[in-house]
Amino acid sequence: MNIVIRNEQNSDIEAIFALTERAFSTMSYSSHTEQFIVNALRDTGKLSISLVALEDDQLVGHIAVSPVQLSNDELGWYAGGPLSVLPEKQNMKIGTKLVFAAIEQLKKMQAKGCVLVGDPNYYQRFGFKPSSDLIYPDLPAEYFQVLAFNEVIPKATVQFDPAFLATS
Repeated sequence: MNIVIRNEQNSDIEAIFALTERAFSTMSYSSHTEQFIVNALRDTGKLSISLVALEDDQLVGHIAVSPVQLSNDELGWYAGGPLSVLPEKQNMKIGTKLVFAAIEQLKKMQAKGCVLVGDPNYYQRFGFKPSSDLIYPDLPAEYFQVLAFNEVIPKATVQFDPAFLATS
């Protein structure tokens, strides 16, 4: 399996929507709005990083990254996700490649860190972990995870972009 990771192109937008919708369709924890979130981030100019995974020119994965707002007004923090992989291609390290590629792009952008909502058992391999300092109060603490690129985690509350409320 030869996976190529690259930045999204305009011609990928419809396929990203369909892929994201399929990837989350059977996930019980999903709001099933992830495809709308990605479009809303793009439409509002908040899609800082949008990477696709291709296998033989077929789109098999996608990750979105967008800025978050901290209550202490510190800049340079981002949210990773949604992360989507076609159901039949899951557990083949495609998501892992996308997350590592997104982290590398964030570091090149001199980001301070990344937060996300997700399974701690999956995201700990990348260095993400819950923090008692940087919090998202509307979620059980173990599912809100932080990766600081300079080892400094600010004391603040995180607010995701309003695009995360998109439902259509």
